[in-house]
Amino acid sequence: MDEFSLIEKYFDRPVTRLDVSLGIGDDAALTIVPAGYELVSTVDVLVAGVHFHESADSHSVGHKAVAVNLSDLAAMGATPAWATLGLVIPEVDGLWLERFCAGFFALAKRYEVDLVGGDTAQGPLTVMVQLSGWVPQGTALQRRGAGPGDYIYVTGRLGDAGLALMHINGEIDLPPDQATAVQQALDYPDPRVEMGERLRSLASAAIDISDGLAADLGHLVTRSEVGAEVSLAHLPLSKPYQAHFDEIGWEAALSAGDDYELCFTAAPGHHPEITSIAGQLDVAVTRVGTITADRKIIFVDRDGHGYAPKTAGYAHFRS
Repeated sequence: MDEFSLIEKYFDRPVTRLDVSLGIGDDAALTIVPAGYELVSTVDVLVAGVHFHESADSHSVGHKAVAVNLSDLAAMGATPAWATLGLVIPEVDGLWLERFCAGFFALAKRYEVDLVGGDTAQGPLTVMVQLSGWVPQGTALQRRGAGPGDYIYVTGRLGDAGLALMHINGEIDLPPDQATAVQQALDYPDPRVEMGERLRSLASAAIDISDGLAADLGHLVTRSEVGAEVSLAHLPLSKPYQAHFDEIGWEAALSAGDDYELCFTAAPGHHPEITSIAGQLDVAVTRVGTITADRKIIFVDRDGHGYAPKTAGYAHFRS
């Protein structure tokens, strides 16, 4: 099967969005940005052995390739619309491609995302998705904007993906039910798109947690030129995580990455509305700290002592 046959068989599907003028089949796609809106674009590359295990079910790889980009758009408060896909595979494996497409298109359909173009090549397994969406002009959330006194929030639970990776690598032994629960967090992250959209008029700054809370909150306070104080006792941890806390401590929740939750800040006066929205969307939202003026991050443990994370979060090319 050549490249064009592969694209036609697995990826050339009818577009469903009215704002797509031309999809797969030409040199480039044509899309329409609604009047009064700004285009928001992001791209993520997933490399086998780095972002997912080489033996991972390709259904989860397809899901994750879309999810990590949706998470970026969620952090900007954007509504997703169109995707392009760059896929590098060692060989044409029909079953692998069918499972990959099932995971990819299921999540894309959930958020009304059309695949409008891309490219395929032969080589080491690598998946690149570029995702675009839009926000009403001037309303996009950014990393800058947090001010002293703002509350710091996170969605969902932190550290389960890191705990799953520790189990896979033999660093910790989880019973089957716990291993299944945290593996779901690693393989099938749930992007907080609706939450991001609802926060456009409430949050002062936002970022998605992909490299760990310590690192990503650090990016936010750097851009906002502020500091933060975080209460570790308030970090939202799952039951499997709590069951093994004595073995793993705070590190997975702070630095392991792959959570794909939102970290955002907002003025205290917005707290009731944020709590109400969280209930409406059935998304856990936890206040974990407060923005300060001194341009440094302080983590405080359960005993009120300062805590320094052992690692700074995931980063490519770090020696």
